[in-house]
Amino acid sequence: MKEKGLEFIRTLDRVAGLNHEYVMKIDEDTSEKYGYIPYERPTEVYIRNGLIVLDKPPGPTSHEVVAWIKKMFGLSKAGHGGTLEPSPVG
Repeated sequence: MKEKGLEFIRTLDRVAGLNHEYVMKIDEDTSEKYGYIPYERPTEVYIRNGLIVLDKPPGPTSHEVVAWIKKMFGLSKAGHGGTLEPSPVG
């Protein structure tokens, strides 16, 4: 199990263009009652507790985009923070 976790962290490093060295101090699994290892987290949990970052195209309103997200993921609640308006062209 620890090899999967370390490989996951190394994959994040590669994506970010980093090359850290990691030392495993303790070889012990974490209890499932404390959450999930990221690569084993069910999609439903990501959706229920997640954040969607999007670049809203001109046209639809923020309310319409939230309605689409709710429909796409079968959610009863969703919202947006800040504005979803496109940035001005300059």
